[in-house]
Amino acid sequence: MAQQTKQSTHPSFFVLILVFFFWGFVAASNSIFIPFCKAHFHLGQLESQLIDFSFYGAYFIGSLLLYLFSALRGVDILNKIGYQKGIIYGLLISVVGAVALIAAVNIGNNMADATMAFYLILGAFFIVALGFSLQQTAANPFAILLGDPAKGTHRLNLAGGVNSFGTTIGPLVVSILLFGSAKDASASADTDISKINTLYILLIVLFLVAAVIFWFSKMPKETSDEPFEQSAKASRSLSGITAMFVLILVGIILNAIKTNIGFSATAEVGLPFFLVGIIGIFGILFNARQSARKDGNGWGAMKYPQLILGMIAIFVYVGVEVTIASNMGALLKHPGFFTAEGLAESQIDPYVSLFWGSMMVGRWTGAITVFNLSDRSRKILSVIVPFIAYGVVLGANHLKGTDVSVLYPYAGVLVIQIIGFFAGQEKPAKTLMIFALFGILAMIIGLCTTGSTAIFAFISGGLFCSVMWSCIFALSIAGLGKYTSQGSSFLILMILGGSLIPPVQGGLADIPSIGIHYSYIIPVICFAYLAFFAFRVKNILKSQGIDYESAISGGH
Repeated sequence: MAQQTKQSTHPSFFVLILVFFFWGFVAASNSIFIPFCKAHFHLGQLESQLIDFSFYGAYFIGSLLLYLFSALRGVDILNKIGYQKGIIYGLLISVVGAVALIAAVNIGNNMADATMAFYLILGAFFIVALGFSLQQTAANPFAILLGDPAKGTHRLNLAGGVNSFGTTIGPLVVSILLFGSAKDASASADTDISKINTLYILLIVLFLVAAVIFWFSKMPKETSDEPFEQSAKASRSLSGITAMFVLILVGIILNAIKTNIGFSATAEVGLPFFLVGIIGIFGILFNARQSARKDGNGWGAMKYPQLILGMIAIFVYVGVEVTIASNMGALLKHPGFFTAEGLAESQIDPYVSLFWGSMMVGRWTGAITVFNLSDRSRKILSVIVPFIAYGVVLGANHLKGTDVSVLYPYAGVLVIQIIGFFAGQEKPAKTLMIFALFGILAMIIGLCTTGSTAIFAFISGGLFCSVMWSCIFALSIAGLGKYTSQGSSFLILMILGGSLIPPVQGGLADIPSIGIHYSYIIPVICFAYLAFFAFRVKNILKSQGIDYESAISGGH
């Protein structure tokens, strides 16, 4: 039976890899679509970041609904219906979102109110990502089942590598669709937004093909009627976090109303709501930590301090990863930062692609540790693989017609990352600490300089973020025992950071006395918390008698 399972499901794993590619491709494409929408719809920087708010907010809402429905039913719904159907339903939801996006773009082209057209597009993005949320929740454990369980980690790392490849080429493909190749790209901001329809028509076809293949494939069906772990106090905390999200949504609506009646109030109205909401979320989590310390009953996984701090760390990590890239387009367009006149929308994609490619460089390097190699082989590959991945990034840009020689100096930054890997000694807390400190240093260099030095410093944030997910995850769920699954779902919820932190940076950029360049103080603060988490969680786990450095950190 095991052999039959291997033979019948192995081809399906390569379909599953396609789903991982979708997530990375679309998410990274937002980094090009954001500056384009800002110019096309005449938005402020905070408003342009609402694309991330819609996209990553859907991950939070989708995961939250799945958790709350499971709590109400007393059984894990996804486990009940099976991972296969979960992925199929997620793909179909994304199809609905892609259709809605095409409709929103076409309707928007005929609307006098550009702001309303933009909000229709945001709604469509939300639906696409809602499908991604369900897919991602099901796909990660499903990858373990599609073959030999002992090699499940290898399959996840392969899938993660494909995801990172999607993030690398996504910005390039969207740029080509909107502006053409590097040789014939128009610098005009008046490019027809309906050109994006081609991409989403293709995605609809791919989503449907993947759903059909999943539907007719024979796959292991893992279901369980085990009672869902009830944690009433934790559920109340999650409800409080949801209330903060709703508060921010109210701020966005008020901002839209004021804009429509003639007030430019993006920073004045929107930013305070985001700040209050984020402070409220952190306050709820710190209060949960204090309350659970006194009485852990009813808190479930939240009674463990490493998880609470880890939830904030995931929030901050996803936020810093997304905000660096999503605000980069406005930074490159800003006169006097990179060039005297600033780059056009059609010229920014090589640098955005390099940022996401840096994530791929780090994850491919981190994935080396999961294979059974000699110490010498691992060290050699840790030096070679980063440059191979870097070559892939250069190759993709070259095929688009970009003069990749402008990206050559970045090779020096790879050396710093390689030093960081060796210094981390494959220990999650130590690795996280080193890369967080590198991130702080890089952001400070970027803040204090301009030109190539500054932009490569900001782009290097992708290198330093690349292996953080697995480090944070391993440290946060260490010692949770029977609450490990619940703790993992709580961590996934905190992808919410990708929804809320980019608009905060955008709001700061809208303030004339700060501007887009100095708004990059936000990533400095984020990396500082991640360094604190690495230091603090090490002591927490040590006090619980847990060997916090036994886990090997790989690429996410």
